[in-house]
Amino acid sequence: MTELATRVSPPRAPLPRRAAPALLGYAAVRALGLLVLAVWSAARGKSAHTLLTARWDSLWYTRVAEGGYGHTVRLPDGDIHSDLAFFPLLPWLERLLHALTPLSYADAGLTVSLLASLAAAAGIFAVAERVYGARAGVCAVLLWAVLPVGVVQSMAYSESLFTALAAWSLYAVLTGRWVTAGLLAALAGLTRPVGLAVVAAVWVTGVISFVRERSAGGPHGARGEEHALATGDEAHAERARRADGAPDSVRAPSPATGTFAAPATPAALATAVFPLAPAGPDTAGAAPHASAARRALGMALSPLGAAAYVLWVGHRTGRGPLGYLDVQAGWRNGFDGGYAFARFVADKFTSFPSALAGLGLIIGVALLIWLYVTCVRQRQPLALLVYTGAVLALALCASSYFGSKPRLLLPAFPVLFPLARSLARSRTARSALVTAGLAAAAAAYGALWLNGSGPP
Repeated sequence: MTELATRVSPPRAPLPRRAAPALLGYAAVRALGLLVLAVWSAARGKSAHTLLTARWDSLWYTRVAEGGYGHTVRLPDGDIHSDLAFFPLLPWLERLLHALTPLSYADAGLTVSLLASLAAAAGIFAVAERVYGARAGVCAVLLWAVLPVGVVQSMAYSESLFTALAAWSLYAVLTGRWVTAGLLAALAGLTRPVGLAVVAAVWVTGVISFVRERSAGGPHGARGEEHALATGDEAHAERARRADGAPDSVRAPSPATGTFAAPATPAALATAVFPLAPAGPDTAGAAPHASAARRALGMALSPLGAAAYVLWVGHRTGRGPLGYLDVQAGWRNGFDGGYAFARFVADKFTSFPSALAGLGLIIGVALLIWLYVTCVRQRQPLALLVYTGAVLALALCASSYFGSKPRLLLPAFPVLFPLARSLARSRTARSALVTAGLAAAAAAYGALWLNGSGPP
């Protein structure tokens, strides 16, 4: 008589516990950067605290938090810099924290940024783990931490806050939590103009999922199969196909492995090529119309933050919906498709020392484009591709503040995922050595940068 043993899978650890190694590594990298900055600044007779809390954008945010909007600076060339160019969520949080604690407005902004950077690191891990696994998630967080301009993540700027909101909104899309995704996208839209990238990710993914559900006829089997293919669960996909009576003659590439391993219906094949968000726990077992209603609600919520602020600025300036564009024009900022940036790079080649900087810019842009193409070829989920593409376009095609572009690219974290996958496949010792070397280089560069001209 043979006994059949049942193999029980151990329960999966909660997300905070799974993210702990990534967060510890991130905190170590940021601590190293701040330590080097403090030592470097002291050697030059400067205050690291002042560099982190009282330069450039941080001063504008602090002024808004303390006295509200209404401050303008008229430059000798006639340009008018208005604080209306700065979105309100960060100064709101600074004001709240200042009211609840003994912290000054500047220190409140620094605290918000430090906490938000940890939330951003956790969100990046959650997204990368969802798509490529826990090891790639840790590597993605560490790569984001060791970026040359990573010191901005620890400044009283809005990049960390925005990245945290964007990452968790994208994670909510990937797990089918549409209302949460919409609310976080709305908050991202109150943080930076690039919040439009998060809104675009929510809307494009939502619309395409509606279209595909309609084309698939909406049966439970087809929906289950598309969900399985989107998450890379080939066993679940096979069960869903059998429930739907799908033939075995069509094979779809697995988003997790990139191999053609599981047959699929045409609708599921399309989802495998451009994976959408899986159904997620908040839609599992729900009626199709209820799931669609939550998706529609999330889509409706997502643009409210940015729209509300832009309309408020228009009302305040008396220019209607165009008021915010006028404010940006006062800063000589706009969108010209990259023409001004191309001229800026070309001008670098007028002399030899600056030609090296021009060459570096060309290499950097080419690397970004190559990484994004790699993301497409690796079939990242559609929400990530739309978001990353929008962030890259808005950063590289802006017509002014070319020195700001490196920090404006910080929220484009999914572009690091191909590198994270490669690093995750390396041996642990090698990965640790590479990360340590990059962390040391980033710490030195950040200290040099902040004690010099950056960041604008």
